Amino acid sequence: MTATAADCLRTGTRAWHDTLETTGFATALLAGTLPLDRYVGQLAAHRMVLRSLEAELSRTAEPAVAGLWAAEDLRKVPLIERDLRHFAATGVEPERWPAAEAAAFVRDIRRTAVVDPSSLLGQLYVLEGSTLGALHLRRRLTRAYDLGASDGTAYYGCGDRARWSRFTTRLNEALADPAAQTRALVAAERAYHHTARITTALSIGLAATTGAA
Repeated sequence: MTATAADCLRTGTRAWHDTLETTGFATALLAGTLPLDRYVGQLAAHRMVLRSLEAELSRTAEPAVAGLWAAEDLRKVPLIERDLRHFAATGVEPERWPAAEAAAFVRDIRRTAVVDPSSLLGQLYVLEGSTLGALHLRRRLTRAYDLGASDGTAYYGCGDRARWSRFTTRLNEALADPAAQTRALVAAERAYHHTARITTALSIGLAATTGAA
């Protein structure tokens, strides 16, 4: 039986996923001890990346990509901007955020859109997966930062299983060709590389999980 695109991407990027979970940023986030400016810094970096990715997905003429992206329900920029507006209104700005690392990711997205637009779906897989199962993180964030039920957590609050199921169903249809899956996996690995650089910058001074490489 031929593996689906989601299977291929999950298996091929598992090591990246596991490594990111051991970073100082992820460890502090799970523990509820992440400094608020680091959390807002990640939102700022992801906004920059998502603006570029969603713009390229919206303008592509590649039929498979355009078909997947036609529905409005996958767009995350409005959610992340809502969170950043909340923090800005309360006087919280990221003291440092990995702008250079985010800019490198943006350049990769733009290059992918020109060279192989179907592989944008590999990059989308990584960013969509970054909030999968994050509803438990939303509860931790709400407690850690004394937030209201919908204050500053819209981005992480969108990652439920129903959304993921809709996305992977469309992804498998768009990337049915094994060769396209392989190219998307390469793009996904690059996306994880950029995400790791962003997370590493946000982890400076934070203790990683014991035993992490």
